[in-house]
Amino acid sequence: MSQVRAFLAIDLDDDLKPKINRIIKEFKGIDTRIKYVELANLHLTLKFFGDIDTNGLALLEEKIAQVVSDFEPFDIRIKGCGAFPNKNHIKVIWVGIDEDSIIRDLHDKLDKEFTKLGFDKDKKFSTHLTIGRMKSAKNKDKVRSVIEEYDDVDIGEMKVEKISLKKSTLTPSGPIYEDLTVFEL
Repeated sequence: MSQVRAFLAIDLDDDLKPKINRIIKEFKGIDTRIKYVELANLHLTLKFFGDIDTNGLALLEEKIAQVVSDFEPFDIRIKGCGAFPNKNHIKVIWVGIDEDSIIRDLHDKLDKEFTKLGFDKDKKFSTHLTIGRMKSAKNKDKVRSVIEEYDDVDIGEMKVEKISLKKSTLTPSGPIYEDLTVFEL
């Protein structure tokens, strides 16, 4: 039985990456341990599947195609910076999505179909792009200060025209993402 580590995502437009990179550089100026997401890997996760049997990919792709056929391309605004679980206990640093009702609708309809295939229903869904994971509390106050400085930053707008089922291969230097199937809206 062959397996693949997979997730469903919206890739970030390349023209928005320099603005996010400027925010990342602010964090890099702090003496702390943060593992940053490579700019090429920035994405909004719609569903993380984990390790799945490759024999089930066709059925999964069929369900995704059914749901996305009901959606037209739509615009989103990348805006704001924050932390999970919160600014006092920083594990994940993210940039957000403003006015995310269409993404939430897309996620909910996809998640409903995925539960029919045996996947767990998402307990919480948050529209965000992870930019880094904090590995220690060293200089947490400085990190929190940068998060607050960019709390309302407007990174820009992009049109979502496709979503991608991706394969994630974990390596010592970080994950490698490959598109398995791209679904046009």
